[in-house]
Amino acid sequence: MKGARPTPRLVFGSSVAAGERVLPDEVAVALSFNGTTQAVMMATPADLEDFGVGFALTEGIARPEEILSVEVVEVDRGVDVQVWLRPEADARLAARRRVMAGPVGCGLCGIDSIDQALREVPVVVPSRFRMTPAQVLAAVAALQGEQRLHDATRAVHGAAFWNGRVLLAREDVGRHNALDKLVGGMMRQGIAPQGAVVLTSRVSTDMVQKVAMLGAPMVIAVSAPTVAAVELAEASGITLIALAKGDRFEVFSHTDRILTEVPHVG
Repeated sequence: MKGARPTPRLVFGSSVAAGERVLPDEVAVALSFNGTTQAVMMATPADLEDFGVGFALTEGIARPEEILSVEVVEVDRGVDVQVWLRPEADARLAARRRVMAGPVGCGLCGIDSIDQALREVPVVVPSRFRMTPAQVLAAVAALQGEQRLHDATRAVHGAAFWNGRVLLAREDVGRHNALDKLVGGMMRQGIAPQGAVVLTSRVSTDMVQKVAMLGAPMVIAVSAPTVAAVELAEASGITLIALAKGDRFEVFSHTDRILTEVPHVG
């Protein structure tokens, strides 16, 4: 399986047994834009073209039309994702000033000002997208069916995009990385963001920022949000659903998108 390898181990219980367990790969992935490294993340080495495009969009470095090409280059002790941008993105690139080494896809490591960490994001464009409670729970269940790497390793996060069904899903050892890969994959495949982002992780401010940059009106997570994440979702026009497990969930912002009638999904 790409992104994972069998690893020898001993199992201790009522007896001791030797064998193997499949574990996820984790490598240093440099994200370089116009020849300059902007970030170094520990990430799962799969869907790295999506990672580069998604990171550029969600971090405000470039818009999709400003990305000229993406190339994944193996280097000593890691991988360099080389993204080339149009000249008009250069000023935005310089303003980010991110040179960082982030443990397991840390979303804020290396940001050198509070203003960057709490940057403004666009308000999501109003749409007719709505979901019933049954569809919210169905979307969470559908993500579980897309977590092949997690099923093999029990050690990665997942992110999916749902609009009546799961249109795309991505996995990574880092929750931010998984979301960036999803966003990049959607951009590269031309998937419009009118639907719900579904996450296996908690929802922090930076995760809401990334969803807002994508332009999706709803995010559903199996874990809890932070207060700041709820406040940002409210300000950004995003419906934030969390603690979605079993037969229940909690809605923290823009509750009008949850209906008891058959919804519009277009």
